[in-house]
Amino acid sequence: MIDPPTPPVLPLAPRPGPLQHEPGSPEYRNAVSAAISAVRGRLDAACAAAGRDPSGVTLMAVTKFNPLEAVAAAYAAGIRCFGESRVQETERKFPAGFRNLFPGARLELIGHLQGNKAKAAVGLFDCVQSVDSVRLVEELGRRADAAGTVLDLLFELHTGEASKAGFPDEDGLFLALKAAGNFPSLRPRGLMTMAPYTADRETIRASFRRCAEAFRRAPLAGAPGWDTISMGMTNDLELAVGEGSTLVRVGTAIFGERSQT
Repeated sequence: MIDPPTPPVLPLAPRPGPLQHEPGSPEYRNAVSAAISAVRGRLDAACAAAGRDPSGVTLMAVTKFNPLEAVAAAYAAGIRCFGESRVQETERKFPAGFRNLFPGARLELIGHLQGNKAKAAVGLFDCVQSVDSVRLVEELGRRADAAGTVLDLLFELHTGEASKAGFPDEDGLFLALKAAGNFPSLRPRGLMTMAPYTADRETIRASFRRCAEAFRRAPLAGAPGWDTISMGMTNDLELAVGEGSTLVRVGTAIFGERSQT
């Protein structure tokens, strides 16, 4: 695969971005819109270099640690997929009926989920991207069955990120896929991974390649609905697109660096 014309992947330095403006102000909304346009430009260039159609890559705005005004600004700029990492933060941030405020928006959990938060997660999210155990699959299945809802799942494969989250190998991952088949309310969609945080492009590329290969070997490969490879963030999205990502999770390049609160 030919590398897209981008500078080397480097650890990110803090950047103010839209945070220099008051959230909700016209200046803030304009800054978010400009940042999203810049990210879309990077995606277009990466897709061109990889011979891919840009419509095949979804841009998720990661709104964790940012206020609801960030969601509103990104939504106004055309984003329809939003990522949060904590159930409690999401409950505080998003009002009841928020989907009436943002028609067509999807809210997805990208952070680790504890089993005791499964019931709340089923009520909040359209998709849990961070499924990392058979036990969690079963808990989500029971909760979603009871709620009478359908929950999309992505299964997280550990490919070298420092957090060591996700299934360590394909055997455990495929067992979890089999378990999901016991619950009508669960809809397996694909895989998610996080590459190591490093300036070594080949290490990052190998991480993404392993996830893409596991996606193709999965028992559901080729089945309708098995369609999502979530990989790539602000500093490595070009490499992810080159290795087949269909969804990139971008926060810092859109909203700037923000302290965890």
